[in-house]
This record gives sequence, structure tokens and C-alpha cells, in this order.
Amino acid sequence: MFRWAIIFAVVALIAALLGFGGVAGLSASFAKVFLLVAVVILVLGFFFGRGKRIP
Repeated sequence: MFRWAIIFAVVALIAALLGFGGVAGLSASFAKVFLLVAVVILVLGFFFGRGKRIP
């Protein structure tokens, strides 16, 4: 998920530099959504983990 967020952020940056405002805004929105989902999954994984490990 972090990879997709970075990809969309780079696409948004390049599109903004080239003057494609609509594409830049849409890509930035997708980057924000992917980043939010990735952080939520990371936090849930941290708190709930895999459970008790038996050696």
C-alpha cells in the first residue's frame, strides 16, 4: 500500500509540474487514500499481531 501511495504522489507531482491539474488532483487524492489505508492496516497489525507464539 505504501508503494501505491508513493507512486500516485509522484504521478501527482509530475502532472502538476506539467500543468495537468485534474490528473494531479485525482492522483493526490488516491495517494492520500492509499496512505490512510496503509497506516490503518499497519496500526491494526501492530496492536493485534499474530497472537501468542508457542516455542
